[in-house]
Amino acid sequence: MKTLEDFKDGQVLLLDKPLHWTSFQAVNKLRWAIRKSFSIKKIKVGHAGTLDPLATGLLVICTGKMTKQINTFQGQEKEYTGTFVLGSTTPSYDLETEIDATFPTDHITKDLIHQTTNQFVGKIEQLPPVFSAIKKDGKRLYEFARAGEAVEIKSREVEISEFEITEIKGLELKFKVVCSKGTYIRSLAHDFGKALNSGAHLSELRRTRIGEFRVKDALSPEDFIATLPLEK
Repeated sequence: MKTLEDFKDGQVLLLDKPLHWTSFQAVNKLRWAIRKSFSIKKIKVGHAGTLDPLATGLLVICTGKMTKQINTFQGQEKEYTGTFVLGSTTPSYDLETEIDATFPTDHITKDLIHQTTNQFVGKIEQLPPVFSAIKKDGKRLYEFARAGEAVEIKSREVEISEFEITEIKGLELKFKVVCSKGTYIRSLAHDFGKALNSGAHLSELRRTRIGEFRVKDALSPEDFIATLPLEK
């Protein structure tokens, strides 16, 4: 069982983020649990890479002196699995917003799907979704989007080292992606649909790895809290 000194000296905690939780909520939950367990007023806790509320999977959370390593962990390669849905788009590129357009899909074959993945392997230019937490002029992009304000977004170079369609079930494509920091899988879904002369959006996302850290070694928030000593 970890002691208070362990958490202050620095721990790397692997958390399996539940669906609908923000990364901020996950950090707050763990910070609150550690403070309550050891009856302390404050302790440094931070995460190494945001996950959207509609995504699940690996959050690397650092405590105490290990928070100095957050930037290092954030820069490491990431692996995701999930589902694209062909034939329709949404403004957020995922299920946060309603479908805004539909497209024909009769021309799409399994061969075309697999061939099209090759266009996205290597260094590519990608436009982040307007529904994202990137800051512009002191505001988050999603604040502009939710207010219905148009905003110019600059593309960024990202690197995708692996992109594989692992299963095709009608219009649903299961995938696995290994990519660099800053890659938006929602944007990949949107751009993949365009490359197929159709539309697509992300319906499911799970982060399975950051560097050497794997989600199979992660705990749920409840299981982590159960490892803490009971408050005296």
